[in-house]
Amino acid sequence: MRKSRPKPRITLPDPKYKEVIVTKFVNNLMLKGKKNISYRIFYDAIDIISERTKENGLEVWRKALANVTPAVEVRSRRIGGATFQIPSEIRAERKLSIGMKNLINVARKRHEKSMQEKLAGEIIAAYKEEGSAFKKKEDTHRMAEANKAFSHFRFK
Repeated sequence: MRKSRPKPRITLPDPKYKEVIVTKFVNNLMLKGKKNISYRIFYDAIDIISERTKENGLEVWRKALANVTPAVEVRSRRIGGATFQIPSEIRAERKLSIGMKNLINVARKRHEKSMQEKLAGEIIAAYKEEGSAFKKKEDTHRMAEANKAFSHFRFK
């Protein structure tokens, strides 16, 4: 690279739980710059989770996020006219980002009344290791496992 690496941006912790990871999740949830609305959606979803599971909502969310976070992914690489799907491990920040985005996108596609209920439903499903976001992670891992034979191309 010609230029130096960009300085990492500092993400401030959220007002209620004082955690940076919550702010990152809310930033992914946010549409059109409406951060207060996305905070309200997240906090209401956590309250719904606490009611339904009778456990700490934030801990359930953390476990759900860990359950939908992939460890490996496949990347396309062209070698001698053929395109191979090469499995590779993911950086920690990217893992978390992919997990959050999968959880949010799947929640948006659910058929419930409000976004709070959709998000809460998907988080509870991910916590129990079921639901579409968890299935997406399993599919990614299965694809990486199936293409393990091409992993030696990773180092070229």
